[in-house]
Amino acid sequence: MSDTASPPPPGRTIDIELGGQEVITVELDSLDPAPDDLIDLLREGQCRVGIWMRLAAEYWRRGLLDAADKIAHAAKTSLESSGNESALVPVYSFMANLQIARAAKAPKLILPHAVHDSMVAEKPREQYNREAAVHFNAGQHIAQEAPTGLSLLSHLTRGILQLSLGKWEDAGRAFETILLEKPTNIPALLGKAKLAYARRQYPQALKLFQRVLQLNPDTLPDPRIGIGLCFWSMDHKAKAKAAWERSVEVNPGEWSARLLLGLEALNASKNESQSDEERRDEFIKGTQMIQKAFNANQRNSAAANALCELLLQKGEIQRAFKLAERTIQFADVKGILCDGYIRAGRVCHKEGSIKDATAHFNKAKEARQDSVLATIGLAQMQLKNDEAAAAIHTLDTFLQVPTNPKSIELTAMLASIRASPRPGMSSADKQEEKARARELFDRVTKALGAVGDPLAQTNGHTQGLSSSARKLGEDTEMYIEIAKLYQDENHERMERAYKQALHNSEASGSPDPRLVNNLAALEHLHEHLDEARNLYEQALTHAATLDQSMAEAMSTSILYNLARVYEDQGETTKAKEAYDKLLARHPEYIDAKLRQARMLADLNQHNEAHDLLKQALSSQPSNLNLRAFYTHFLIQSNQPKFARDFVFLTLRDHDKYDVYSLCAVGWLQYHQARENRDGSPEGIKERRRNFQRAAEYYEKALQLDPLCAIAAQGLAIVVAEDALGNLGGALGPITNDETAKRLKNSREALDIFAKVRESINDGSVYANMGHCYYARDEFDRAIESYETASRRFYGGRDVPVLLCLCRAWYAKANKDQSFSAMTTALQYAQKALYLHPLDKAILYNIAMIEQKAAELMMSVPPAKRSLKDLQRAIEQAAHAQKLFASLAADTAHAVPYSRDIADQRRKYGESVLRRCEEHLSTQKQYEAESQAKVQAARQRRQEEKERQEAAERERLEELRKQAEKLAEERRIAREQALEWTREVKRIESDEEREKAAKKAKRGKRSENVSGDEGAGGEKKKRRGKLKKSESDVEDQNEALFSGEEEEQKPRKRTKKRTVRDDDEEETAPAVPRKKQYKSKETISDSDEEMS
Repeated sequence: MSDTASPPPPGRTIDIELGGQEVITVELDSLDPAPDDLIDLLREGQCRVGIWMRLAAEYWRRGLLDAADKIAHAAKTSLESSGNESALVPVYSFMANLQIARAAKAPKLILPHAVHDSMVAEKPREQYNREAAVHFNAGQHIAQEAPTGLSLLSHLTRGILQLSLGKWEDAGRAFETILLEKPTNIPALLGKAKLAYARRQYPQALKLFQRVLQLNPDTLPDPRIGIGLCFWSMDHKAKAKAAWERSVEVNPGEWSARLLLGLEALNASKNESQSDEERRDEFIKGTQMIQKAFNANQRNSAAANALCELLLQKGEIQRAFKLAERTIQFADVKGILCDGYIRAGRVCHKEGSIKDATAHFNKAKEARQDSVLATIGLAQMQLKNDEAAAAIHTLDTFLQVPTNPKSIELTAMLASIRASPRPGMSSADKQEEKARARELFDRVTKALGAVGDPLAQTNGHTQGLSSSARKLGEDTEMYIEIAKLYQDENHERMERAYKQALHNSEASGSPDPRLVNNLAALEHLHEHLDEARNLYEQALTHAATLDQSMAEAMSTSILYNLARVYEDQGETTKAKEAYDKLLARHPEYIDAKLRQARMLADLNQHNEAHDLLKQALSSQPSNLNLRAFYTHFLIQSNQPKFARDFVFLTLRDHDKYDVYSLCAVGWLQYHQARENRDGSPEGIKERRRNFQRAAEYYEKALQLDPLCAIAAQGLAIVVAEDALGNLGGALGPITNDETAKRLKNSREALDIFAKVRESINDGSVYANMGHCYYARDEFDRAIESYETASRRFYGGRDVPVLLCLCRAWYAKANKDQSFSAMTTALQYAQKALYLHPLDKAILYNIAMIEQKAAELMMSVPPAKRSLKDLQRAIEQAAHAQKLFASLAADTAHAVPYSRDIADQRRKYGESVLRRCEEHLSTQKQYEAESQAKVQAARQRRQEEKERQEAAERERLEELRKQAEKLAEERRIAREQALEWTREVKRIESDEEREKAAKKAKRGKRSENVSGDEGAGGEKKKRRGKLKKSESDVEDQNEALFSGEEEEQKPRKRTKKRTVRDDDEEETAPAVPRKKQYKSKETISDSDEEMS
């Protein structure tokens, strides 16, 4: 029975008999809402139970449940007083159903502290159900004692009660019992259909609802609603909508169909394939229908839940909160209960009541553990309470449950929390959390795919995503966060994330200049200067469109980066203009001044650069980066004393723990000790002290920063050069184990340099490794390291590295006695002289290499040298003589070599040149003899080749003749075969004529000669001849087609077989046999024997 009033059909009455013949007719269409007079009338007439129940049902139909209950209780009292207790069963059933109807309108859960929708004064649903159970059990007790037993009404009441209590199995058995007795019982069919739908047995539920509709189209509640729900669950949305629309047409006052149509319209408004106007119309239509449904039944949790969401979207917080509380208190299923708590939590969150919001989200989680929104809401509240670890635990626990839905949004939230550092985390924990965040973001990006890629959307890669997931894929901030996570791990992934962020930013219509600047910086780091320049210029253009306050800060940084690109591209004019523009806007922009100073220093304008640095220092004397650059400038300007004083001042007055200053002072102390040429005991002692101090400074820098590669490299140099020992004999006598110690030190230094190389991408590391390999006499590996440093980092223009290459090739040439290696050493020395034409030390080295090359060529045997190389070496030795002479005669105050040694080398060169003629003549004679031997060998090879060619020609000629002869023989054989074939055909035609003649003759002889005897004799005779002819023909065929074999194998002739006369008598078959003929290829021996 429906829980809402329904209009009764007109013209209905009921007659009540009062003792005797008096009858009172009651108009059911005009009942008094107060049933007291009617109850007195029924008591006076001691009416049957059916009259009582008919009137109570009529009041229930009109929605007057209290009046109906009053009549039922009066009926119970009246029947008990009259002693007719057996008639109370339908009364109890009625009272139980009435309580069940009240339970349907009662709150299932009463919030004790509800803010806007207090239900404390009302009885909960459970209490009504208990009262219904008491009434039903009382009626059951009476019915069991009655002789008729339980009625159909009792079973139906039991099913409805069990269904209300959620005991599906018991309710199902009750409905089945009813349907076995009466298959068309509509309430039982509806109950069974509802159970099937609750169990997700949609096809079965659909059939049951359709059966009810066939039996009674006017049934309430309308089975069309259930039909529509089944169709919707089976993904037949259009059919579901049609069923609900029909329900509204038939029952305009029913609210259920309106609510479902309103929800359908709201879903349709989210369809992105529709136009904006269509979506707006669907939204308005859905909103109106939901509002009407809620007004029709304000105690329905589904309608309250839907309307609450609409009010939240409109911003009507208080009304939304009241509806959320209404949803919670009247929810029948866990899903709606969870939604109610979630929306209450959202309202509290918006109002700033974090404690209440947390409580609501916890309740939502208890209602449904697999709720994504409840989990996210709870995690948000934990973050609000600075409980990041708890939020991570909440989200992580949800994702680890296999049955929970895989939410992209929840995964992204967890990744973002893990990516953010938290108080109390160690560096190892931070790295681990970042690794987990990267893994989670990888899951998110794989699930999202290329959201912004039109091709991916065309191919359907993003069609399966929800609207919130697509919005997440369009979130610029998420990809920026991903890019930051990969900043120190993977530049390629970082660049990809920034590009996606920029794509999303451009899709929004306002690209962020900072993203363009970051991408340009990445291209700049990868040395893609043209791409970086274009991006920087784009970033400047975008920044110009922003608000002035934001644009100024962005454009300053971007313009500085653009100037750096100009500088790296060699466009110093544009770079200077950009720096000037920056300094015009911000005169104290230190970085721009430093770059200008660097450009001036590169142009050898050291005084102008020095002035800029002094200006910068006067404005920011405590800027450690500025002081570090100034220290570097002084060192590069060959002012080590000023640099040492300045760096000591930095350590003393500004920061004694500055790692750069400690490394710089370590280098300066080491350089001072290394360049000290004082060989006195005091000088050696001072050198030792400076080497020790340099090592201490490097060690202190490593203590402050264990990953400082510069300090590690400095200590490696100390180890390699044995600076704390005797420095290879410079600080003391050379010991016996000097070589072993040198090899050990260089090996240890190489291990350090190999690790430093992973941190510092600089040519100095490779150069130092080359020094170590040189110290170990591994000249090939030293050359490889020097060349890597020269080509990759210095562009082949660093003079010290070029001289190291020259030294390594020189040592390799002496070790291998290789003139080509000596030539390579000379080329590197000449290249260094080209870059530093005034360096006389390089000139001395060139002269030394040229002289040594001549000495080397004269020391090797003639077989290992050539006349051309010898002449070239002699020319170089003559040139070396001139160089040594000019170097020895140089009158400069200080020269980087010994004039006496230069003069001695000149004199030694004269003795070398005196031996040149002898070596030249010897080399010429050797090469002449070698040439003669080569010519003789070449002549012999030529003659042998000609002889072999002639023999080959003869062999080929012989083969040709044999081939011609064989071809001729085969031609003759083919002609003979054709002639024999023609002869065979002629003989066969003769045989046919003879056979015809013999056949005619045999017919004439049949009168005088026995047929069997004559036939047998003839056949016997012919058989022998035919066999003979066959063998002859086979021999002939073999001769025709055997090729060369016929010349080797003699022809085998077959003797003729003689046929005796007695053979004819022995062979006499009873039945004449049919004659058999050989094929036409068979040739007979002679025509005479067959005639």
